[in-house]
Amino acid sequence: KRLLNDRGVDFRDCLEKRDLVERLESTKALAPSPKQQLSQEENRLINTFQRVSPAVSFITSSVRAKQRFSLQETEVPTGNGSGMLWDDKGHIVTNYHVVASSPNAPQQQFKVKLAGMAEAQTATIVGVEPEKDLAVLKISSRNLPKPIDVGTSADLQVGQSVLAIGNPFGLDNTLTTGVVSATGRDVEGIGGRPIKGCIQTDAAINPGNSGGPLLDSSGRLIGVNVAIVTGGPSSRGNVGIGFAIPVDTVRRVVNQIIRYGKVVRPTMGINVVDDRLVQQIGRQLRREFEGVLIAEVVPNSPSAGKLQPTTMSGDGTINLGDLITHVDGEPIKQVEDLLSEIEKKNGGDTIKLTVLRNGFRKEFVEIRLVRRDDLRRSSSSMTNSRYTQPQLFGTRR
Repeated sequence: KRLLNDRGVDFRDCLEKRDLVERLESTKALAPSPKQQLSQEENRLINTFQRVSPAVSFITSSVRAKQRFSLQETEVPTGNGSGMLWDDKGHIVTNYHVVASSPNAPQQQFKVKLAGMAEAQTATIVGVEPEKDLAVLKISSRNLPKPIDVGTSADLQVGQSVLAIGNPFGLDNTLTTGVVSATGRDVEGIGGRPIKGCIQTDAAINPGNSGGPLLDSSGRLIGVNVAIVTGGPSSRGNVGIGFAIPVDTVRRVVNQIIRYGKVVRPTMGINVVDDRLVQQIGRQLRREFEGVLIAEVVPNSPSAGKLQPTTMSGDGTINLGDLITHVDGEPIKQVEDLLSEIEKKNGGDTIKLTVLRNGFRKEFVEIRLVRRDDLRRSSSSMTNSRYTQPQLFGTRR
């Protein structure tokens, strides 16, 4: 019977020992074990999940609230999501909307549980970046698993396999698979600006997956799951369209939050004309403008003496300033394009601008970026009375 069991042969209909012997003699080859029956691709997927899943976290948030007719407080759950262990110092990366709270809401408490932990650990917020929907938490660095391997999103190909691990609807350590459906998608962020370059995937992503990793077939992080398209207002589930923040953006933002407690943005030291007003000016001048029009150059900034602002004469005539059309060869068609290109850089980096001067002449200008905080400090001695901003322009730094 043991030999027949090893061969995976059913012998329940054998009544005599002779029947068992005949059945054994008729089955020569050993039946494969369940592990051997799996395909090479299935074994690879299992091994990848077993290797990576310990670094995926289950994040819960709660508030302390007083019980009715009692002075005692109780812990009230307010939400949950996913995250991942970024390094061996206990930093956990997740979405900002996983840890965000309403302005007047009580202060939230966060707990993080990694695979193998007996109990969830209390976590503190290191820093957040609402415009990229990213946040960094921190837990104790004792007895942590191996942090997640960070890949790159620059060379992703449509059709390549991806894996998503998270806690959809509170179901921890859930694995789903799919492919890269598209790249370069713009997803509206919780901070009001689009998150550019997002990855679209058909791997099932549901509420609770937010903040969890999107992985390539080798288990390297290529994105942070952030949003899905649902079937309508009454539907919360996945319909095969999910999005992840590209890991190249995640790495830049997270490293700055860990180092500074916030994102340190570089600047050229200019204000620009709102896109809508650029089009209005174009119609007034019977010209078509495609780029970002400079409204003001901040004194003592990197752009001072290199770029020219748009001004208005006393008789209402508009004197066009420089129109930025490219940054390091990348086309700039609107303000968001310029902001996104600058945010990829660091303070001290030099960029090459292509500008149209006076609306006609193409020129190339090199600008050395500085950190906004540094520019603000260097300009702190200047008073607002020294600048008059034309009301025509809706500007933004």
